[in-house]
Amino acid sequence: MHKSLTIDPLWTLFLDRDGVLNRRLPDLYVTSVEEFEFLPGVLDSLAVLSKMFAHIIVVTNQQGIAKGLLTSQQLDTVHQYMEQKIVEAGGCIDAVYYCGELAFLPYNCRKPSPVMAYKALEDYPDIDFTKSLMVGDAISDVAFGQSLGMKTALIGEKLGYPDPEEKFIPDYLLHDLSSVLSILNLQPG
Repeated sequence: MHKSLTIDPLWTLFLDRDGVLNRRLPDLYVTSVEEFEFLPGVLDSLAVLSKMFAHIIVVTNQQGIAKGLLTSQQLDTVHQYMEQKIVEAGGCIDAVYYCGELAFLPYNCRKPSPVMAYKALEDYPDIDFTKSLMVGDAISDVAFGQSLGMKTALIGEKLGYPDPEEKFIPDYLLHDLSSVLSILNLQPG
């Protein structure tokens, strides 16, 4: 049994995309709507989570753009489709931020860099990182969240876990996005 996380309606949920919302394509990139497949339970979970959090923000590394495997327009089309399906299921994503830079570039915007979180804060000044939960499937997502003072949940494939240096240990190890609901304790605002 996991310890619960007490939140109130002012909290923000940050989500990775591939491996959290949709099926990760091993060594490939989702380049079209046809390749985008929601993971089981995600749409139902987002419908509930949308009522619990002030904001739901997707932060995703997409170096396929810099590699020339997809354009930012193609990625925008995939994200529009994703958001439309989430809304149709009763959920809501406030914003999607992505980094299309190559991983090896110094000072890139990719997680674990906090750049995408700071962009979200510019757009949503009421975000408080200490009242935020980051859910991802990789240690880089945990590092991203912890560098900003967020609570972190590692789900799915748990890429890079355990962290060999043990610098980034998630607050929660869960099976999938639906499992996040099992740890939340919502207090009235």
